[in-house]
Amino acid sequence: MAFLPIAENRTNPVNLLARHSLLLSAALAGSALLAQGAAEAPAIPRRFPITDFGAIGDGHTLNTAAIQSAIDHSSQAGGGVVVVPEGTFMSGAIFLKPGVNLRVEKGGVLKGSNQLKDYLPVGVSETERGRQPFALVNALDLTGVEVSGEGVIDGNGQRWWDEYWVLRNTKDPDLAFKTRRPRLLHFTSCKQVRVAGLHLQNQAVWCLHLQFCEDAVAEDLTIRAGHTAPSSDGIDVDSCKHTRITRCDIDVNDDDISIKAGVPGDPTRPPRPCEDVLVEHCRFGYGHGGVAMGSETYGGIRNVEVRDCVAEDDNFAPIRFKSTPARSGVVENIVFRNLEMRGVRRAFEINMNWSSGTSGPQVPAKVLPVFRNLQFINVTGTAQSAGFITGLKGSPVQGVTFSNVKLTTGTGLTLESAGDLNLSGLSLAVKEGDAVIRK
Repeated sequence: MAFLPIAENRTNPVNLLARHSLLLSAALAGSALLAQGAAEAPAIPRRFPITDFGAIGDGHTLNTAAIQSAIDHSSQAGGGVVVVPEGTFMSGAIFLKPGVNLRVEKGGVLKGSNQLKDYLPVGVSETERGRQPFALVNALDLTGVEVSGEGVIDGNGQRWWDEYWVLRNTKDPDLAFKTRRPRLLHFTSCKQVRVAGLHLQNQAVWCLHLQFCEDAVAEDLTIRAGHTAPSSDGIDVDSCKHTRITRCDIDVNDDDISIKAGVPGDPTRPPRPCEDVLVEHCRFGYGHGGVAMGSETYGGIRNVEVRDCVAEDDNFAPIRFKSTPARSGVVENIVFRNLEMRGVRRAFEINMNWSSGTSGPQVPAKVLPVFRNLQFINVTGTAQSAGFITGLKGSPVQGVTFSNVKLTTGTGLTLESAGDLNLSGLSLAVKEGDAVIRK
């Protein structure tokens, strides 16, 4: 999957993102045509049903070893598709291998164990500090990897959610360690990734995590988590390059989609940007944000377009930007275009002084985060509040432009430490108070 280079153009981010979108779409279409024409009769990939390796779909038997055996055998045989057939197959962490794709058939369910020991690295005890569990489905350093189908991948998260809130409500100082939870799917340092067609649900924590990946596509996914599921992000695009998310329907209990770029202080992770992201034709249901930039902004987030989407069902903030004075990073050249809001809580939430409520006080970095060149075009609908734009005294939000933004809201838009704003294209029909409140 090849992408054309994008010329640097800081002075006109709208043209930059428009050209990026066209190039991205053309590159993806061209790649598909090239793939189709590469051979007159492409070979049909071998299929490896997990039941041939002893997996039992009764919803109770732990099938981790059987599923991993199918993956290993497929890779050793030159590659193929490992198939989850009809039935409910319980498993702990599994690891995709070179040449192996995973398919969950209609009527098939890959269901995660709810025991932490089934996700911990081999040889690490459940009480050892600092070690995070693996995800249910893991892929590392793979090229051309696909997880798809018409079936379900279920994180079986209820036990994890209940445990988290018990400890959170008691203000346990070891909350983060005691509530370690496995993600649903985690792709790390992979190229040419495709996740498609599936119903992903009940993730214990983040659902689809793309980290350090290049040329990734997530399409036609339905993602659901209970509204008591903490940190149940739908899709996290984390320090990736060239990502497209299309025709996804997401309803969770945190950000539906989150664009991230790490935090300072991790010696194993130098700053790496998240760039060239396209989100289109998606529905955002309940969630803390529709598409959020941050709060991990350290490596920088740039060249993102969100277009032709709908937000509804009490979504907290379809347009969301967040960072903290401690996290640095430049967030720039972001476009939200053709977005319809239907009764959301806040239309805009742009906050450079954000707090999770559990992180405690943070020391500002020597270089504060920067938010600049943000474009909101053809945004319409209704919201309880227009929301707020809050920058920092030492780093105000810069270069925000509204074009044909027409909203009916309960209250107006609050501005604080926000400079260089073009409000000429903003029309707010406010039921109470002023349309724009400056602090």
